[in-house]
Amino acid sequence: MVLAANSRFPFCPAHASIAATMKHLLNLTFLFACTISAFAQKGGPLISPEIQSDHSIVFRLRAPKAQAVQLRGQWDKQQIEMTKDADNVWSITVPDVKPGVWEYSFIVDGLTMVDPLNPALKPQRNPSASILHVAGTPLNVWDFQDVPHGTVHQHTYLSKALGRQRSAWVYTPPGYEADAKTKYPLFVLQHGSGDRHETWVVHGKANWILDNLIATGKAKPMIILMLDGHPLGQVPREMADKRGESLKAFKNELFEDGMPLVESHYRVSPEREQRAIAGLSMGGWQALSIGMTNLDRFAWIGSFSGAVDENEIKPALDDATGTNAKLKLLWIACGEKDFLLERNNQLITTLKARGINHEWRLTPGDHSWPIWRDYLAEFAPKLFR
Repeated sequence: MVLAANSRFPFCPAHASIAATMKHLLNLTFLFACTISAFAQKGGPLISPEIQSDHSIVFRLRAPKAQAVQLRGQWDKQQIEMTKDADNVWSITVPDVKPGVWEYSFIVDGLTMVDPLNPALKPQRNPSASILHVAGTPLNVWDFQDVPHGTVHQHTYLSKALGRQRSAWVYTPPGYEADAKTKYPLFVLQHGSGDRHETWVVHGKANWILDNLIATGKAKPMIILMLDGHPLGQVPREMADKRGESLKAFKNELFEDGMPLVESHYRVSPEREQRAIAGLSMGGWQALSIGMTNLDRFAWIGSFSGAVDENEIKPALDDATGTNAKLKLLWIACGEKDFLLERNNQLITTLKARGINHEWRLTPGDHSWPIWRDYLAEFAPKLFR
C-alpha cells in the first residue's frame, strides 16, 4: 500500500518509514529496468526489423567478421550500405516504407541471405528473402483484420501419380466447421517457379485476403487447394522438354492425388461450374494449359503474369463456340513492366482473333508479389457468381 500526502490516515513515524521504504524500492526498480534496457541495447538480444514510432524501420545484423553488408528491399529495389558499430552490429534505418508485404535480404560480403533475427521467411525453393509486413491505415485487404477467419490445413500424402511423399495446403472459409451440410466451390491456386505450395499463404496472405473479402460479402466462401507445383523439382525455363514433362506430372498429381484428397476430406461441390484454377507466373502457365484443356473440370481460369505455349491449348482455341459455352471466366492479368508482357500480348491477340471470351487486365507493376496479391483480390470476387 502506498500512502498519499492527503491520506485520511493520521501521520505517524511508522507510516513515514513505510513510505520511504516504498519510494526506495521504486527507485531501485526503475534503475534495474534502465540497466536491463541498456543491456538489451548494448549486448543483449537484437531486434530486426524494428518499426519505430515515426514509421521508420531499423534493420540489424550481428556480423563481426563481415567486411561489407548491404540491405536490399523490394519496396524500392535499392541496395543500400549498412554501418557497423562498436559491438559489431550492422544497421540501417529506412524511412517511409509504404504499407505492404515486402521481401528483403542482407548481402554479406557478396552473399545474399535472410535476416536471421526475423522468423518470417518467404517460402522459396532456395530461401534467400525475409518478410517485412507493414500494415496499412486503413488496413489493406491482405492485412490481418478483426473478421471471422478460415483455417489453413496442412496435408502430407503418398502421391499415386509420383510414387513418393508430397504436401499440400488447403484453406477452408470461416464457418466451415460449424456447418456440416454446405458444399463449397473449389479453387486450385498455384505458386510461381521460385516458390513453394505454402507461399500463397505465408507470403501472399491468400487466407487473409479471402477472409476479408468474404467478411464484406465481396467473395463467396470457397475452399482453396494449394499444391507443390514442382513434381520433378525446379526446372529451368530453357529446358522446354523437361518443363513439358513437369507439366504433365503436375496435371497427373492434381487429378489423381490433389483433387481426390480435397474431395475425400472436405465438402466440395462436384459440379464443374463450381471449380476454378489460377496461378501466378509458372502457376499461371499451369492454370492456362490445364484449365483450357480440361473445361469438363474447370469453368473459371485465371493467369497472373503467366504465359502459355498456344500449341498447348490449340483444341480450345480452334473451337471458340465450344470453349465459350463452357467457360464462365478466362481472366488474364500482367504488369506493364513484366518480362512476360509480350507473350501475354500475343495470347490476347490470339484470343481476340479466335473469338474466345476473356478479360484482360494490364496494370502497373512488374513480375512480383505486390501485384499478385492485388490480382487475387480482384479475381476471387468474380468466382462462382
